[in-house]
Amino acid sequence: MRNHLRSVHAIALANLGELAGGLAMTTVLPAGVRGIVTAIDVTYAKKARGRLLAESRVVVPEVHGDLEHDVHAGIHDAAGELVAAVRVRWRLGLAEGA
Repeated sequence: MRNHLRSVHAIALANLGELAGGLAMTTVLPAGVRGIVTAIDVTYAKKARGRLLAESRVVVPEVHGDLEHDVHAGIHDAAGELVAAVRVRWRLGLAEGA
């Protein structure tokens, strides 16, 4: 998970942001609605070292058909400074039979 700069590897940060956003999304996804990730976008603010905290909060829009919805996650270091911002795009839709 470390790179040649002795910081957390960029893709490990992307994975952590997707995990945080995915957990937040699947926790609040209404019954009868399905979702799949279609894109991940990461902005790296500074080298990530030491203990990290990823946080995401999700409000699911009303789903009446297929739609795109962005979920944002922030990854902060032990000092509370942002090291990476992750946007995960979800395609939401009604599940079969819903």
